[in-house]
Amino acid sequence: MITFGIMTLNFESEASYIHEIASRSHSCGLECYHFLPSAINPLTKQVMGRHFDAKKQCWVDEEFPIPPLIYDRCFYGDDEHSKQCIPIVSWLKSREDITFLGFGLPNKLELYETLSKSRLSPYLPRSQVIKDCSDVIKALKSQRRIIIKPINGSQGFGIYYLKKNEKTIHVKTEKNKKIISRIFPNESKLFQWLQPLINYRPYLLQPYLELSNTSSQPFDIRILLQKDEQGLWLERGKGIRIGNTGGLLSNLSAGGSVIDFPSWSSTLSLATKEYIGNELHFITNNLPHILEREILPLFEIGIDIGMAKNGALWILDVNSKPGRKVILKTQPDLQETLFLAPLLYGNYLIHAENKERKSYNEKTLYH
Repeated sequence: MITFGIMTLNFESEASYIHEIASRSHSCGLECYHFLPSAINPLTKQVMGRHFDAKKQCWVDEEFPIPPLIYDRCFYGDDEHSKQCIPIVSWLKSREDITFLGFGLPNKLELYETLSKSRLSPYLPRSQVIKDCSDVIKALKSQRRIIIKPINGSQGFGIYYLKKNEKTIHVKTEKNKKIISRIFPNESKLFQWLQPLINYRPYLLQPYLELSNTSSQPFDIRILLQKDEQGLWLERGKGIRIGNTGGLLSNLSAGGSVIDFPSWSSTLSLATKEYIGNELHFITNNLPHILEREILPLFEIGIDIGMAKNGALWILDVNSKPGRKVILKTQPDLQETLFLAPLLYGNYLIHAENKERKSYNEKTLYH
């Protein structure tokens, strides 16, 4: 049997999702293993991890060779373990004898630069890297309201809303499902807060877009795309994420809720519904092929799309390691499909004549 490895930074990460995949692996002709990049012995190339016992339907601690087929579900932070694992994963992705289901995406800035040269450029909020605090002040003077976000961020972490009032500057963010606000009396005080932030990690600056519903709740459309057992892209499902009133984020990790797409779209006029359907189809039909042409092969993509009050659609984020909560909550009948998908696509890769998987680029680690 071909060995199929699922790689995370700890064994608690997405434990139920990984268990569901593993419990179906044997029926797909795959032997499932779960391991951490840091558990690879650099001398023996053996891994200390877990093997799924198909008969007992449980995990068993075991040492094994690095699996030739890997599903990467590593989410990196600023901690030392993440920093230790990044070069190890980079080494794994460069090896010719290992096939990854997907190679990931570059950071938000490089992704923006790639998509801004494509036919999807009208759907992108204008983005620039913050080189200095003066960039923020300049943007506030011309736009009054802006958003800043980490170039390598995920799950809405580290996003700030800034608004220039007549004499003060208002800064708002969300932490631990709470909205936190600060008022700075002048630019100097803002600089004292902002400079350490942009020194610590690179940030992007974007215009603030009104992407809230009539109840002043931020909302967006989450779409999950995956490749099927024949290597063809398809849309698995989509749902609406709704955030807290007056907040910035619709992420479920920030306390957001979900509703199914048909229920939401049924509140729209027939013309608006048709317009949004056509726009979403254009985005989902083009995005995977643009990314794979310019970057590297992928297995799945989560797309977050915001809708402005004037009906304009904006691509807010693209993630190559998407979660499944929105889809499973709004379309629970897709559960079996989503648990089998990595295994079926893995089988396709093993047996595909055209591997098309390499010309490795180490910029694809973050997402």
